[in-house]
Amino acid sequence: MRCTMAVRRGTLVLATAAVAAALVTGCTPTGEDGAATGPSAPPTASVPAKPTAAATPTGPGSGGAASGGGGKGTPSPSGSTPAAGAKPCTSGHVKVSEGHQADVRPPGTGTGAVVVSVTNTSSQPCALTGFPTVAGAGNGSPDKNRPLTVTRAGAATPITLAPGARAWTKLTFVQVQGEADGYCVSGATPSSFPTLVLGVPGAGAHQIAMDDGVFAECDDKVTVTAFSATKPS
Repeated sequence: MRCTMAVRRGTLVLATAAVAAALVTGCTPTGEDGAATGPSAPPTASVPAKPTAAATPTGPGSGGAASGGGGKGTPSPSGSTPAAGAKPCTSGHVKVSEGHQADVRPPGTGTGAVVVSVTNTSSQPCALTGFPTVAGAGNGSPDKNRPLTVTRAGAATPITLAPGARAWTKLTFVQVQGEADGYCVSGATPSSFPTLVLGVPGAGAHQIAMDDGVFAECDDKVTVTAFSATKPS
């Protein structure tokens, strides 16, 4: 009887010790092969990737950006800055447009003001500087022209026209007033010309018409701007 109690007490002591050990070490789950599986590592916080700089498209004349939205760097239809070694534009280099009535012009019923462009039609750049001369073509004939007194506005800046590029000038006339044939404030008789003879510096004289109507002016005077890469209003 005593032996039995001793065995039971020993068994109880061993069981108690096992429970204590389990409490100290904690319940550790085991895998299928019976090996203890350790606690999973805490998740590592993700670090946002640093943004990668986008590639900058390049193109001529756009400071690194593709020109014209197409990224092909096609020449702009406007004058450019002077290029070293560009030869002066000649009559064989350029074509002069018809006159188009300007958006900003003196009040009245005559032509008021027109914008004219010069296009480089050659395959090479050419340089253009200065102001146009203007004459009314009498009876539509450039040989019977009537030179107008030209007042120059602003300063002339050398520009280089790339092939296909344009430069502009604006001609502002003394405006005709009134209806029908109109009248001049000065008392002179208004003049009208179906065409003008426009002199381009170094590039000859060119006979031009209006794209709508005729040139009508007073006092045979005109104010002109220098040829510019910027289209006037």
